[in-house]
Amino acid sequence: MPGVFILFQTGPIFIYGNNMVDKVNHSPNTNFMAGSPTGPDEFGQRVQAVRRFNRFYTRQIGVLQEGLLNSSLSLSEVRVLYELAHREKPTAAELCKELELDAGYLSRILRAFHKRGWILRESSQHDARRSLLSLSRRGRAAFEPLNARSNQEVAKMLGALAPSQQSNIVEAMQTIESTLLPGTPEKAPYLLRTHQPGDIGWVVYRHGVLYSQEYGYDERFEALVARIVAEFVERYTVQPAARAMLDCRERWRARRVGFSSQQVQANRQAAASSGRAFSARARHWQTSRR
Repeated sequence: MPGVFILFQTGPIFIYGNNMVDKVNHSPNTNFMAGSPTGPDEFGQRVQAVRRFNRFYTRQIGVLQEGLLNSSLSLSEVRVLYELAHREKPTAAELCKELELDAGYLSRILRAFHKRGWILRESSQHDARRSLLSLSRRGRAAFEPLNARSNQEVAKMLGALAPSQQSNIVEAMQTIESTLLPGTPEKAPYLLRTHQPGDIGWVVYRHGVLYSQEYGYDERFEALVARIVAEFVERYTVQPAARAMLDCRERWRARRVGFSSQQVQANRQAAASSGRAFSARARHWQTSRR
C-alpha cells in the first residue's frame, strides 16, 4: 500500500501502510486507561500464535515434504542454489552468514553440488585461501526448473485470491520482514492526496488501535476521535496551503523525495499545532467526565 498524506484543516497526518505517523507526544495520564500492561499469559498466547502460524505456513508452502518442489533436494539445498544463482561469486563464509547455516552443514552441501558438477570454484585474487563459488551450466540447468516451479506455486496460491486479499498478504509479509529485520528498505511509492471515502473511518480505527496499544486507552477515546473527525468532515474545505501541497504530488511521484526543508518545517509545525488542539479537546473531554 502506498504512503498517503491526508490533508486536514488542523494539520497533515501521514499514513504509511497501516502505520499512522505523528511527532506529537500525548500524556498517558488520562482516564482513557483501561487494564494493565501485557502480562505473561498474553505474551504466552502470542508465542503460541506465532508457532501456530509457522506450522500453518510451512505446510502451506510445502517445505515439510521430503523433497522441496518435487525434487530430491531439501529446503536448505534449494536455498543455497538460489544464493549461488543470484550472487556474484560468493565465498562459503558469505553464504554461511547470509543463510545462518552451520559451516560443516554448508560444506557438505557444497561437496554434494561439486560432485554433481553444479558449482565452479576459483581462487580469490585477494586471498588464495578463499574460493569464489558460482553455478556451472549444469548447475543453472538444475536451478531454473526449481525456480520456475516455485514461481508457479506462489502464483497458484495468490491467483485463488482477490486482488485486495493478495495485497493484504504481501503487506502483512512486508510488516513481518520490516519488524523482525530493522533497516529493510521500503519499496512502496508515496502518494499525495486529500482524503477519500473510507479514510476517515480508517483514521478513527487506527487511533483506537494505536492508542490502546501504546497507552491503554479504551473505547471512550475512540468515540472522542470519531466526534472530532465528524466535525472535520462536516466543515471541510481545501485551504490554499493544502492545494499547494497537492500541486506538488506529481513532482513527488517523479522524484520520490520529500518536501523542501521549509515545507518539512511547516508540516512539523502544522502537525504539532494539530496535536495540541487534539490534546486540548481530549483534556476538556476528560475534565468533563470527572
